[in-house]
Amino acid sequence: MNSSNVTLHSEFIIVGMPGLQEHYSALFIIFLILFLATFLGNLLILVLVALDHRLHTPMYFFLWNLAVLDVLMSTSIVPKMLAVFLHHDRTISFTGCFVQMYFIISLGATETYLVAVMAYDRYVAVVKPLHYNTIMTSKVYITMSSSVWVLGFLLPILSISLASTLRFCGSNYVLHCFCDYPTIMSLACGETAGQVNFSLFLVMISVYFPLIFILFSYFRIVRSVIKMKTVDSRKKAFSMCSSHMTVVFLYYVSTAVVYIGLRVENIPPDGRIFIGGLNYFLTPLVNPIIYSLRNEKIKAALLKLHLRRLIFLLQHWYTVNCEMY
Repeated sequence: MNSSNVTLHSEFIIVGMPGLQEHYSALFIIFLILFLATFLGNLLILVLVALDHRLHTPMYFFLWNLAVLDVLMSTSIVPKMLAVFLHHDRTISFTGCFVQMYFIISLGATETYLVAVMAYDRYVAVVKPLHYNTIMTSKVYITMSSSVWVLGFLLPILSISLASTLRFCGSNYVLHCFCDYPTIMSLACGETAGQVNFSLFLVMISVYFPLIFILFSYFRIVRSVIKMKTVDSRKKAFSMCSSHMTVVFLYYVSTAVVYIGLRVENIPPDGRIFIGGLNYFLTPLVNPIIYSLRNEKIKAALLKLHLRRLIFLLQHWYTVNCEMY
């Protein structure tokens, strides 16, 4: 390409869903409700785990980290998307686009590693219950959690840094609701196959290695449960893992749907955009629901929080009435 005819862009324009522009007002309301539900649900988990000492265990510490990841993922994507739906501000700077892309990829990678760590925690709890407190000490689970965050945020640095050095001299219209890596790379000038393949390799590491570890952990769990003599013991063991198994199932099913959907040729562009964002909205929304509905300790902590609030209101009412008389 002749350099005299090249125009380098300093910003991108988020298109959103072009075929659904007449429904943007409705989409804004829908995604705003989903965002608030996701934010408040995960915030509730954060508050409950922080306030209730009964939840100060490795399992709920990892759940607390999962809630943090879900809040950060939602806030990395949804505010800009809502601005696009309002036709308020569709532009995003070059730096802002790659920062958003980096956080989305890093948070997604961190969540896959965290889910694998949670599987190990459930493995120890079921297979080695008598040694659980010895193995899962505070030092161990804090180190595991810290390692997950560090690894998740280190892994995408090289691929995002290399992508940011490319020249974007064609269209600067992003056919998505946020700065999605494949979409941005399709706008770059020159040869990008090497970088895309390298990034795909990193994605495969982040997805398949944790999945293999999770499957192996649950294979050991199921084998251990089968050997249990009483039905009650088996039910108790499976109940300890049910919430985590549900989260893992939904996470990888939604990822598979995204992978398949992006490769089906007869799906329209708006459908691809919607499917591409499915994985980023589904799990953060349902994770707190799953752990709240299927976990008795979370329910007890929620009841305790309501009782505290009721006692506070009664004390406030009593104080006000005493002052009046």
